Amino acid sequence: MKTLLVTGGAGFIGGNFILDVLALGGYRIVNLDALTYAGNQDTLADVARHPDYAFEHGDIGHRERVLGILATHQPTAIINFAAESHVDRSIDGPAEFVQTNVVGTLNLLECALGYWRALPLDRQDAFRFLHVSTDEVYGSLGPVG
Repeated sequence: MKTLLVTGGAGFIGGNFILDVLALGGYRIVNLDALTYAGNQDTLADVARHPDYAFEHGDIGHRERVLGILATHQPTAIINFAAESHVDRSIDGPAEFVQTNVVGTLNLLECALGYWRALPLDRQDAFRFLHVSTDEVYGSLGPVG
């Protein structure tokens, strides 16, 4: 069974992703979420006791926490949904956005790279890191796209 580390899994997009993947079967999900203003565990209430679901409270910016979760759960992939994404909040408090979306993501990438380097070659080839977000993080496509 493949283990997916999903960050920001208590958010709207991440939570629905987790529900869909667990409904498919064949995957173990570890949800790492800081439970900020955007996190809502009610979305995942139906799977809270699912045998293939584990919740880990924490922030992608906390290196030791991320490293511990990687060591404990040994994921085959990381899917990063963790982000500050409300534009109005970014205007009032841009530092939080930089901390999570830039510094936190960099920390997650560095932890993933170290984890990947220590994997056996066959597991390195299969390992994936997917960064998922919204136009509020990536920017709008414009008139074409």
